[in-house]
Amino acid sequence: MAISIIEALKTIDKEISSLPSEIIPIEESLGKIVSCDYVAQFDLPRFDNSAMDGYAVRLCDAGTTVQSDRVIYAGDESNYILQDTQAIRIMTGAPVPVGCEAIVPIEDVEVDSDRVSLPSNIRPVAHIRYAGEDIKKSKTYISKGERITAYTLALFASQGLSHVTVTRPVRIAVFGTGDELRPHYEHISAHQLYNSNAPMFLARAQELGCVVSYIGGSGDTIDSLKSCISQALSADLIITSGGVSVGDKDFTKEAFAELGMQTYFSGINIKPGKPTTIGKIGHTTIVNLPGNPLAAMVNYEIFVKPIILKLSGAAAHYHGVIETKMGVDHKQKAGKYTVILGQFNGSSFIPLPQQSPGMVSPLPKADAFIITLPEVSLLKKDQKVKMIGIKWGINSAEQVDIFTS
Repeated sequence: MAISIIEALKTIDKEISSLPSEIIPIEESLGKIVSCDYVAQFDLPRFDNSAMDGYAVRLCDAGTTVQSDRVIYAGDESNYILQDTQAIRIMTGAPVPVGCEAIVPIEDVEVDSDRVSLPSNIRPVAHIRYAGEDIKKSKTYISKGERITAYTLALFASQGLSHVTVTRPVRIAVFGTGDELRPHYEHISAHQLYNSNAPMFLARAQELGCVVSYIGGSGDTIDSLKSCISQALSADLIITSGGVSVGDKDFTKEAFAELGMQTYFSGINIKPGKPTTIGKIGHTTIVNLPGNPLAAMVNYEIFVKPIILKLSGAAAHYHGVIETKMGVDHKQKAGKYTVILGQFNGSSFIPLPQQSPGMVSPLPKADAFIITLPEVSLLKKDQKVKMIGIKWGINSAEQVDIFTS
């Protein structure tokens, strides 16, 4: 019996665990998921310093002319003590002298040789960056499960970190099923088709940071299927398409079962893509997707992407939603949870005009989708909808309502 979308996602959350960790240089960590908390070893900034080129002053000297015959540069090890009736010229990033109560920007003073006239409206602590105001020592500045970006590397470097502990890359193996399917680089006969799913699965996995391998195509026999499966069992995740419905030659589930697959569920209450099966052989997660390209793509986004995120150790492995509005009226047949592919123009969601399960042409056009409840037969223009992105990454650390009613 088919289970609900939410049940399927909850099963994935329960049964899939993150992979082991590895230690790599921070320069190689872009896009990886950190597998432990990172705590600051020292304050940032490490010392009180100037945010401007200007003069270090005391507040009691505001509106007067003071003596200035010293300069503190960034990188200086300053041990100056600022006295009354004195100002010290200071550069951006330089340590502020003891006794400094504000920095006056250079453009706000008048200089005559070694005499400096100060403005009367000096604000206390103006333009001083205090030690630890950015990051305090012992504070967690990157948490386990966060994805490393270029800006995360700035944080790591600011703490003098050279290596980072991350979840190792997810290894994914893909093979196609069916005598009628041939790789895109071979010549085909009139009764055959090119396998468009396998390269799509592999490329999407690479976009999600995985290491991929293509096992090849399997014929419609138990032995050929079992041979492909056995070759792929060193992967963390095997993705197949086709051979999971009820046709006479749909042997994929049977082949996996003979190799000891524990099936978590087989069949999801979703349109398109009901014949989707997920389980495990040993430590390898198995996903059998429908053979129809659009149905396979939809179920990849809804179910395979969360599996990859969970394996990678990402804290935000649930679907995130953007609440937007319909750009046009959209009619559909009620009765099932229905996925609608569309485009987001920045202000509204516009369904693609054609999106039958066997189509390929809508796939590159779709940058988002919505999932409607079974009772929905009409979505009106300007109606609020909950949209899930495809071409941008918005995920949540908590499970949220993803359905449009």
